[in-house]
Amino acid sequence: MIEFHLDGRSGVSPYQQIVQQVRNALRLGLLLEGDQLPTVKDVVAALAINPNTVLKAYRELEHEGLVQARPGRGTFVTRTLTDNTLAAHGPLRQDLRRWLAKARKAGLDDESIEALFLTTFRSAAQEDIA
Repeated sequence: MIEFHLDGRSGVSPYQQIVQQVRNALRLGLLLEGDQLPTVKDVVAALAINPNTVLKAYRELEHEGLVQARPGRGTFVTRTLTDNTLAAHGPLRQDLRRWLAKARKAGLDDESIEALFLTTFRSAAQEDIA
């Protein structure tokens, strides 16, 4: 079962962080059709957030057709976002882990690593568009 984590420094609202974490798990094959999301009560207890925040996230995911609430039973995944690139994820994840280890060995902290990755990612995306 997925465990949610919130980053108070991200500037992204808690409900959007939950939605994005579910989408990422669906995209990476970590959540499959039929899997149950944590109950609202469990998420509230784990993250110390308002139940309405979790409900809002789950409603958005339901509106997108990704999950379905079953009264008295919970919220379940109804479809995934995986595609034919899923097989490539394992080797790419290993490459990324090696890169992260190099970055840490070079003395970069988490914020510097994230900044370097995001600016490089955005730059490469712009080059691909041009």
